[in-house]
Amino acid sequence: MEKMQMIAMVQAYTGIGIGLMIGLGALGACVGVGIMCSRFLEAAARQPELTDSLQAKVFLLLGLIDASFIIGVGLALWFATGNPLLGKLV
Repeated sequence: MEKMQMIAMVQAYTGIGIGLMIGLGALGACVGVGIMCSRFLEAAARQPELTDSLQAKVFLLLGLIDASFIIGVGLALWFATGNPLLGKLV
């Protein structure tokens, strides 16, 4: 295979991988937040006296779930701008 074709193929597969990283990461974060918040509302409705302690834990977990998605976006942007796989070909 020609060198330019190899570079184009690596960039194409990298683009597909970036799309999967961001798309599946967003899907997982949204589903996780939705399930967690629905369970929090169920627990708060059943035992209102635990709402304050549960709310602090929910906000902590919301931050952790969003942080994992943001880390995935950062890695995807790193692959988009400075692809380390192209260094092997050049």
